[in-house]
Amino acid sequence: MRNWVVLAALTAGAGLAAGASTGGGSKMLLYVDNSLGDDLSVIDLASMKVTNTIVVGREPHGLCAPADGRRLFVTIESERNLKVIDTATGKIVQTIAVGGRPNECASTPDGRYIGVPIRDGNKVEIVDTHAGKVVKELPVKVPHNCYNAGSNRKMYVSSMGGHEIDEIDLGTMTYSARVPVGGIPRPYAVTGDGKTVYSAVTGLHGFVVADVGEQKVTGRVELPAAPPLDCPLEVNTPTHGLALTPDGRELWVTSLADGGVYRYDVEKKTTSAMMRVGKCPNWIAFSPDGKYGVVSNSDDNDCSILDAASGREAARVKVGKGPKRVLVVKVPAA
Repeated sequence: MRNWVVLAALTAGAGLAAGASTGGGSKMLLYVDNSLGDDLSVIDLASMKVTNTIVVGREPHGLCAPADGRRLFVTIESERNLKVIDTATGKIVQTIAVGGRPNECASTPDGRYIGVPIRDGNKVEIVDTHAGKVVKELPVKVPHNCYNAGSNRKMYVSSMGGHEIDEIDLGTMTYSARVPVGGIPRPYAVTGDGKTVYSAVTGLHGFVVADVGEQKVTGRVELPAAPPLDCPLEVNTPTHGLALTPDGRELWVTSLADGGVYRYDVEKKTTSAMMRVGKCPNWIAFSPDGKYGVVSNSDDNDCSILDAASGREAARVKVGKGPKRVLVVKVPAA
């Protein structure tokens, strides 16, 4: 009996050790799509270094992921498809055909549905990941960016041709609101309660504020004057990066011409001094824990990693050619 107890204790100890080695902490991985190339750069935020390069196909455009961080979805314009990457291995595990040039995608938190704007098809397609195919098409004039604000029920798509942000009810697969933004919408963000839209618009060095329920613009914020825009990847778009912090208290906004980022206090409605980054800052994303804000510098072929608390640049990391969309994913241990 004594020998059996000792053996059982040793076996249990070995099991705990094995569990510790395979079930360790998750990683915060920053994915950067290199729009003038055919790959993604993967940066580990712990080391601030590129740890992997994933070849996905020419002209990667959109990045999105569900809340569990186990998969990454990438839209590929040249191939007219959506690729699914296993974040633990960095391998492409599935390719889903779509009906044209896909732009910025959005995933529901549970990963069931992916919204894919089809830029040359005047439609947004809803992909059911369980079925592995498009299950719904909705008409939209010149769609560009899909967005999810943390809901498994609602999703949004911008209509550059209609000058509006359209809300999609995924339960009925129909539009539930159309929110005009007073111009051609570029990147935008929606508050977690689904009540407010912040949108960059073509020609504005700043952004507009719109009420989803009232379906109208309620405010306009202009950033300080900037020098003439000289960013080949973005024409007539002085502001192309815009994102809410995870706690919803701040909106970070890029100034392409200035090479910097402004912080807008949502409650106080005040704008901070500019944080300097690289040339032609294109897109902004936050780590899920809110510790870092990341910015792609499309003309410098690098990415700025900003400490969100201090606003200082913690690192500048070289990536591929023409970086645009960025996304930080909390990847669980294998």
